[in-house]
Amino acid sequence: MADHPPGSQTSDRSVQQLATMNAQLALWAACSAEESPPLIEQFEAMGYEVRGKSREAIAEVLRHPPTRPPRS
Repeated sequence: MADHPPGSQTSDRSVQQLATMNAQLALWAACSAEESPPLIEQFEAMGYEVRGKSREAIAEVLRHPPTRPPRS
């Protein structure tokens, strides 16, 4: 993988593509979690506060870093 200087077109495009992919993955995970109590438990164990939230709220939570330390 080539290194690109910050602010380069390639770097900016990569950052945008990553943000788009993260948003899509968050929505997919939220849809999956809505039908899977074990997945909700896994997200909670990872530090994401998703229990009792709507699909849209779960997707928003998953777009950001966990708010709590992970449980073991």
